[in-house]
Amino acid sequence: MRSSKALIAIAALLWAGAASGKELVSADVYSVDHPTVRATAYLGELIEERTAGRHKIASLGEGSTNSEAFAIAAVRNGTLDMARVNLASFSNLVPSAIVPALPYLFTSTAHMRRVLDGPIGEELLAELDRQGVVGLCFYDTGTRSFYGSKPIRKASDLAGLKVRVPQSGPWVAIMQAMGVQPMPMPYERVSVGLRNGTIALAENNWPSFVSSRHYEVAKYFSMTRHSMTPGVLIVSRQTWDGFSKEDQAIVRAAARESVDYIRKLWDENELTASKVSKVLNVEIVSDVDQASFIDAVAPVRDRQIANPKAQDMIRRIASTP
Repeated sequence: MRSSKALIAIAALLWAGAASGKELVSADVYSVDHPTVRATAYLGELIEERTAGRHKIASLGEGSTNSEAFAIAAVRNGTLDMARVNLASFSNLVPSAIVPALPYLFTSTAHMRRVLDGPIGEELLAELDRQGVVGLCFYDTGTRSFYGSKPIRKASDLAGLKVRVPQSGPWVAIMQAMGVQPMPMPYERVSVGLRNGTIALAENNWPSFVSSRHYEVAKYFSMTRHSMTPGVLIVSRQTWDGFSKEDQAIVRAAARESVDYIRKLWDENELTASKVSKVLNVEIVSDVDQASFIDAVAPVRDRQIANPKAQDMIRRIASTP
């Protein structure tokens, strides 16, 4: 009898813990109006609605001053519930994560989306699972291009310039192949770096350029479109295991819906970029010799192809229609 009462009490406590839900804390280096942060907020709304308020994303952590490497470590050790990071930031832990960051790998945004929606995307998310995180979905982060105080039309225009690069991932090697001096720097320091001349250029996507107000110190945005690496939304294994199976299914379904939402945001940004550039007094440099950049980064691609697993993934991406 005592045993039965004890079991009932334990069950009640477990039910109460599950019913109380969780207020999730997320992180992102971008500002609150950036598409990746808006998509995470949308995901939070779906989760809150479908769990009757038991779970919600209480903090988006937009504009986090911590690096993506720091966010990944925090999610892995359970001190942070979730984060949106660049997939390439996992390259030290998951070697194949560097592949989608390779220059000129995808032929178009539509091609990238088809690859990530298929078996290759599932394979990459499974690799993250082995690193103590749950990969929910991939978020578009647009094409990366150079911007600063001078226009860039061909690879030789970059020779000797100091260019800001993220502090983790393959970016140093990629930039060195283009002949620049890579300057690893926190994202929030880009504006100061451009203003005081510590760096001549930065590189990122158009919405980041606008939402972070980098147009105030960079009057040329050169459409080199040299990389199309995706972002990935990750959840701590400890947080994930605290969800019931039903709630896990709710979160996964909501994440898939948030992917459609962010893709819509990105497509709208592409359509309005030229109009916005006029308002901001920024020149979009579109007459870019992409062949010169492809030739410049060929050594980086060749080094990655030397890795059999990366070689196979690159081949499969190329064969994806």
